[in-house]
Amino acid sequence: MRILSIALLGLAASACTPNDVTLGGAMKHDVAMQTIDPEPRYTGADMEGGSGTHAASAMERYRKGEVKEPQTIKTTEGGSSSGGGSQ
Repeated sequence: MRILSIALLGLAASACTPNDVTLGGAMKHDVAMQTIDPEPRYTGADMEGGSGTHAASAMERYRKGEVKEPQTIKTTEGGSSSGGGSQ
């Protein structure tokens, strides 16, 4: 009787859904995508989007008080929401 009980228990356990090996995979992917690389490698530039000549001329304009005004950027039309309530 004992062997039959163990056999039935083994059969019942084998019918259970196996663990999903990808469980938590989306969260692990999101964490990896949001982790900052402390030593990023950029192709062709020492720093992303910059060059020494461009930065030096910008600093020179800043020192002389001849800063270029930023260009305005048009966004899509539509309503805006502040997301907060008034108190």
